[in-house]
Amino acid sequence: MDVREYVNSEFAKSLDTEGLRQRFLVERIFLPGQITTTYSHVDRMIVGGINPLGAALTLVAGKELGTSSFLERREMGIINVGGPGRIRVGQKESRVGSLDGFYLAMGSREVSFSSDEATRPAKFYYNSAPAHRSYESRLITIEEAKKVAVGSEAECNKRVINQFIHPDVLETCQLVMGVTAFSEGSVWNTMPAHTHDRRMEVYFYFNMPQDRVVFHIMGRPNETRHIIVRNEQAVISPSWSLHAGAGTGSYTFIWGMAGENQTFTDMDAVPMSELT
Repeated sequence: MDVREYVNSEFAKSLDTEGLRQRFLVERIFLPGQITTTYSHVDRMIVGGINPLGAALTLVAGKELGTSSFLERREMGIINVGGPGRIRVGQKESRVGSLDGFYLAMGSREVSFSSDEATRPAKFYYNSAPAHRSYESRLITIEEAKKVAVGSEAECNKRVINQFIHPDVLETCQLVMGVTAFSEGSVWNTMPAHTHDRRMEVYFYFNMPQDRVVFHIMGRPNETRHIIVRNEQAVISPSWSLHAGAGTGSYTFIWGMAGENQTFTDMDAVPMSELT
């Protein structure tokens, strides 16, 4: 388990490129036949990838959690960005297709993950946050996600927000999660920018060819920095930081949030005139 300590905004101002990448960028989400785990002290969010090949992979708690099972005091959201696979919870197994989501409630035990084909394995990207009660574990297909079309071609930000783990779709303790897909020719996300002091966020960028990158913009509005992000990498965004991005071509990203509330529109807009 890779543990990332909290970084405040004053210290972040002093970091060079490598320092920012070490503290906020998760470079290797998927490793063949393994489960990866990055534990952030920012709202205790855990980020990782599950990439089963021939054998199923079982979710276990590391010593860092101090619990007998991974989800004893946590909930988890999953979105499959690979080939079709299966998630088993106890005796119940669900088939999870490409770009389908899954919610695992607090208290879920005997959780395992498998791929339908080892040659086209599933890639289960996940976010996990602390929970206080158990809701219903369930599959959320891409068709069941709530879709919100935003942006325009003129502003190079035409996109569809797919809300998978969201109060309008299902109940959770604090976790909110979804997928934003850009139209061809659109590259800008969340500009004009915003912050939300009440929630942190994690961005996972994918569906990009090898030679494409996203310039992920972070920092306080008057102290902006950027991190270059490549395919299937994630960025941890503390609540004090804005989060915007521009790619060298279209891309797709998964956003996950945890914190004080689940109100998707609860944000503090930053006028373009205040960005430096």
